[in-house]
Amino acid sequence: MRHFIFPTVLFALLSFSSQATQLDRWQVPVAMKKLDNGLTVVVSEDRSSPTVGVSVVYRVGMRLEPRNRSGFAHLFEHLMFEGSPNAKEGVFDKVITGGGGRYNGSTGPDFTNYIALAPVTALEPILWLEADRMKTLDFNPATLKNQKDVVKEEIRVNVKNQPYGGFMWIDIGQHAFQKWENNHDGYGSFDDLEDASLQDVMAFHHDYYGPNNAVIGIAGDIAAAEAFELVEKYFGGINARPTPKAPDYSEGLNKQEKRLQQTDELAQVPAIAAAWKMPVRGSKDHAPMAVLGELLGTGNASRFYQGLVKGREIALNIDTHGLVGPWEYDGPTLFTVFALYKPTTNADAVLSALDEEIAKLHSEGVGEPELARVKTRMLAGWYKHLEPFIGRADMLAKLHTLWGDANVVNTIPTWIEAITAADLQRVAKTYLTPTNRTVIDRVPVPRLNTAPTTVSK
Repeated sequence: MRHFIFPTVLFALLSFSSQATQLDRWQVPVAMKKLDNGLTVVVSEDRSSPTVGVSVVYRVGMRLEPRNRSGFAHLFEHLMFEGSPNAKEGVFDKVITGGGGRYNGSTGPDFTNYIALAPVTALEPILWLEADRMKTLDFNPATLKNQKDVVKEEIRVNVKNQPYGGFMWIDIGQHAFQKWENNHDGYGSFDDLEDASLQDVMAFHHDYYGPNNAVIGIAGDIAAAEAFELVEKYFGGINARPTPKAPDYSEGLNKQEKRLQQTDELAQVPAIAAAWKMPVRGSKDHAPMAVLGELLGTGNASRFYQGLVKGREIALNIDTHGLVGPWEYDGPTLFTVFALYKPTTNADAVLSALDEEIAKLHSEGVGEPELARVKTRMLAGWYKHLEPFIGRADMLAKLHTLWGDANVVNTIPTWIEAITAADLQRVAKTYLTPTNRTVIDRVPVPRLNTAPTTVSK
């Protein structure tokens, strides 16, 4: 599973006010077209650089992978880079990086995305390659075995041989959710990966990688009409394919706290993950919870950091953790707080401190200066992500996939600006309750005393 960091920031946002008017706010250009085969194209024209960002998002992720095939969507993300009968392995890399571009892919609960940034002259070859691997892949036993091994090695490096092993995003969901679609390990089970057959892979591609289950985002130095014409040229002839009906993976808030302890042979200090189920996407509580999460857990100015790291000095660090951003989910998801804490204290003390900070929000609310600062930070982060063409293309494609309308990109800032202190109090009382919380306490394995001993003669 791969991830990008987008370093560029809009300088103008340094003076951005959370009370900005519609005229002050940057309106991201958005044009959309749906092809006859069901493929949706979203274009954001921007002539500031002779480059283009491309994102192809398929509406399939960990939540929709077959039962007893945990990690299958992740495995398939890797297989998509292994070539086709028309473009053998390595061609994709050569076309994009040969011209100075870069590419990547990632798997989330509700989508799998493939992104690229390159000179605008490379757009046609990129679209040809994307259309080619949408039609078919180079399905063969050797490639499948190779990529199974690659995924297993990735799990070894990133999970099994790492302190804490991703327990704050893998293990926590297994205990917080009830339904298999939400609580299985989407990163991958070695047994399930080994059991995946070539026929499984071919069926998965046929079922979920058709044009009617995809959205293409294009941002950069190209007019919308020209981009639509190019996508029609390369994708228009691909037939739509039946997509399996998604299961009902909805589930309500938890009604009883769940707590467990795990040991960790690689950890030096104990850690805790506390997770609460989030509001349904698009509900009235969605945006307030996103702002509340920022206020409580993001950055050194957050209430949790100031209260537990700086104030009580019981935590070594504290932050929020999630598989995707606050606007990029379509099923049950978690607001998770992860902290390393001092060996001189314990998980009960950390949880008590978190509860005290939440209770303070209940009783005292949030002042306007603090709320304005949090909103400004969120808006700055939002536009920072959208300024690079690769980030913008990807966000537009994901928003259309999940929300059904890429224009949400220009609506989210208005939702953030409209949040009041009363909204934050309401969602804190509704969602950040002990009964809706799942907790994992991860403690180091005691080490044997290895101090040298004195031998008498």
